[in-house]
Amino acid sequence: MEIVLNNKNKYLEIFSLGDLDNVHETFKQFSSMKGPLEAKIFAINESISSHQLLKLKNHFDKLNIYSLCIYSNNRYTVLAGNSLRIDSTFVKEQEIRNQLLLVNSKKKDDILHEGTVRSGDRISSNGNLCIIGDVNPGAIVSATKNIYVWGKLLGIAFAGQGGDKNASIASLYLNPLQLRIADVIAIGPKDKPNHYYPEIALIDKQTIIIKPHIIEIKN
Repeated sequence: MEIVLNNKNKYLEIFSLGDLDNVHETFKQFSSMKGPLEAKIFAINESISSHQLLKLKNHFDKLNIYSLCIYSNNRYTVLAGNSLRIDSTFVKEQEIRNQLLLVNSKKKDDILHEGTVRSGDRISSNGNLCIIGDVNPGAIVSATKNIYVWGKLLGIAFAGQGGDKNASIASLYLNPLQLRIADVIAIGPKDKPNHYYPEIALIDKQTIIIKPHIIEIKN
């Protein structure tokens, strides 16, 4: 099953959901997404019961969803969706695959998040992640490439998720619980920084180091 989230600004997030009986952790990372959101479920050759769909719908109800649709080539899944008053349509398998190819071609790898990332929130990017706001303790942010926090980084940050050791983590105020870049992990300092200038964390000789972040302006 593939689920696509889309808001009025045309931001796209697509994710796979294999275990319908354990969806809580999957939905936690979308709790900070700004709505209203449109959700589309694409199910190919999957027989999904009304009980499973109701559990899924309850998680969607916690988000600011204005539209929820199901597209499936399984008639049982379509009937189960319609029984819950979810807009459900029978579509041939190839047509669903074509729609997913189109969605993936529009997906934005880089993510810009505006606002505080609160405790319990998780934000992940398949490219760079830029946050305009604070990352509170208990929040987790991650990216395949670099992470930029235009605010205080107090939670956990994981850059270079795919193993990119050239990735970095930059913040206006760097005081994290934990930093991770590729497979290298560093625990945040016990004492608060006594300065307020931008810093950047990167790997140097298999160790994460932190240094002042100097932004070069090119003419």
